[in-house]
Amino acid sequence: MTTTALRLRGAALPVLAAVAAAVAAVAVLIFTGTGASAQPAPVGLGTAANFSVLAGSTVTNTGPSFLAQSLGVHPGNTAPGFPPGIVAGEIHLGDAVALQAKNDLTTAYNDAAGRTPFTNLPAELGGSTLTPGVYRIGAAQLTGTLTLDSQGDPAAVFIFQIASTLITASNSSVVFINGATPCNVGWQVGSSATIGTGTRFVGNILAQTSITMNTGATLQGRALAQTGAVTLDTNTITAPVCLQPTGTPTTTPTATPTATPTATPTATPTATPTATPTATATPTGAPTVQPTGTPTALPTSTRTELPVTGGSGGSTLVPVLTGLGSIAVATGTALLLYNRRRTSQS
Repeated sequence: MTTTALRLRGAALPVLAAVAAAVAAVAVLIFTGTGASAQPAPVGLGTAANFSVLAGSTVTNTGPSFLAQSLGVHPGNTAPGFPPGIVAGEIHLGDAVALQAKNDLTTAYNDAAGRTPFTNLPAELGGSTLTPGVYRIGAAQLTGTLTLDSQGDPAAVFIFQIASTLITASNSSVVFINGATPCNVGWQVGSSATIGTGTRFVGNILAQTSITMNTGATLQGRALAQTGAVTLDTNTITAPVCLQPTGTPTTTPTATPTATPTATPTATPTATPTATPTATATPTGAPTVQPTGTPTALPTSTRTELPVTGGSGGSTLVPVLTGLGSIAVATGTALLLYNRRRTSQS
């Protein structure tokens, strides 16, 4: 009898193990959602995101350069070459707005420089295809084409930590595949960046010292230098395309207060005076109107809202409860079979 019981227990162990595994799997699905690995968050620029060019000492320009956003300098206060250069945004030279942007740039620079974990790369970036992540380079150079592959995630983040200089050869380029956005590409440069003639570059360049853009180079992003100058020569700097534009938070609060007070006072005074004089006939029509209106409105309102609320919450819990119910049934069946076999052997 002891041998039989041991055999039955041995046969029941795989069943119980399978049930336990199923319960664990359900728990993982409930509490983790998906198995996707985490990726770095974008580098927040604060108010520096409003500037195409930001410099410490000065901004100089030759030729008809075009800046899609603002231009700022601090603590310097000069920007010769505008015009012929065109600034679509505002120009802030040595003022409080430029100072705040420079402070936000310092915060962003330190954030980008401190990101971990990172992958070390050789100096030459040309001919490489990189996936989202943080990359560290001693002195970076780009000859030819660097491809950034978002792997189907338009919010993919690329952060390049460059210890000293960033130099691109003439007519080099940075290109995207699979939906990446320049808004989430950051180049933290420990000294200075030089973008070669005719280069097509993307991302936010955060340089400790200075940034030079040679003739005809284009940038979809921002050229932000902390202490030195930004030098331009017939360049075009366009605003990077972002999933959530910088202007969204500003628009939302502005529209909300404007619409709310306008609608409320207009409707309230119109309805109130009309209803009050009509109530003079209450002594005569009260018995007729009250029984008819009250029962009709209450049941309609109550029955309409309850199904909507219940349906919304229930649709989320049904799959989970169904899965747990199935596991409970499987466990009960296994234990029932085990008990019957043990009884028949005894």
